[in-house]
Amino acid sequence: MSTPAGRPLRVAIQMDPIETINITADSTFVLALEAQARGHALYHYLPQALALEDGVLSARAHPLQVRREAGRHATLGPAVTLDLERDVDVILMRQDPPFDMAYITATHLLERVHPRTLVVNDPASVRNAPEKLFATDFPALAPPTLITIDRAAIAAFRETHHDIIVKPLYGNGGAGVFHIAPGDENLNALLDLFAERSREPVMVQRYLPAVRAGDKRIILIDGEPAGAVNRVPAAGEARSNMHVGGRPEKCALTARDREICAALGPVLRERGLIFVGIDVIGDYLTEINVTSPTGLQEINRFDDTCLEARVWDAIEARLS
Repeated sequence: MSTPAGRPLRVAIQMDPIETINITADSTFVLALEAQARGHALYHYLPQALALEDGVLSARAHPLQVRREAGRHATLGPAVTLDLERDVDVILMRQDPPFDMAYITATHLLERVHPRTLVVNDPASVRNAPEKLFATDFPALAPPTLITIDRAAIAAFRETHHDIIVKPLYGNGGAGVFHIAPGDENLNALLDLFAERSREPVMVQRYLPAVRAGDKRIILIDGEPAGAVNRVPAAGEARSNMHVGGRPEKCALTARDREICAALGPVLRERGLIFVGIDVIGDYLTEINVTSPTGLQEINRFDDTCLEARVWDAIEARLS
């Protein structure tokens, strides 16, 4: 697809160190491969390289070449300073959470150049849609959920629902997710632990036994469902994240999945959230991942597709 200027795009990728990624699973890697195959020029920089001076947002970046070769998957050229409004057409904001003040500050900085430079996903929408909180905008789709630090409220929620999940509001990758079964005496000790680490509320949800059959990751591209992968938790594990041993398996979208996607799609498009991954357990939406969604490579392998091409089609359509 031709770009507005009739030339290849200049793409800056804001992410964690590219040297450390797993090229068989990383979604940012295949997005970079696809952009390179389309003739776009790539640059890589760390979030810490952002600098705002006299109203100009820049980043100390490195020209980037990628290849699917283990051990030499990325070549970084000499550092250059990019004016992120004048020298760049697209910024992929792809650093991993935690969604902390450093992450929030990065969204404020990138908001200064978007949409003159297209930031994917829209930085203001990312900031305003923390992944667990965002799902609570759709209470008819989500399981019973409580967000609080009030222990009396948590105790009352547990008394109502008996079997619960407790997790940090801004965690990721399954870190800090606990299943508190009926009769478990560790809830107060767990809340003490959370309180020592953070002043933030926790998320408490009714436990969904359907998680034993898997936690489905569905990719939406510009608001449209594009594919899914089921993540089955390991024996003795309440979490299905692949970071903690979840097993990916092929799956299809159910009628309920499509109902959830149809409810979310217009909101995602309106907010400029082009690449989104939602989590569905049984009939319930549990998270809406907008910061650095994953799952492209797993779905590609199961469905013999190329979702990264669809992401770039959507980006180029926005620009044209």
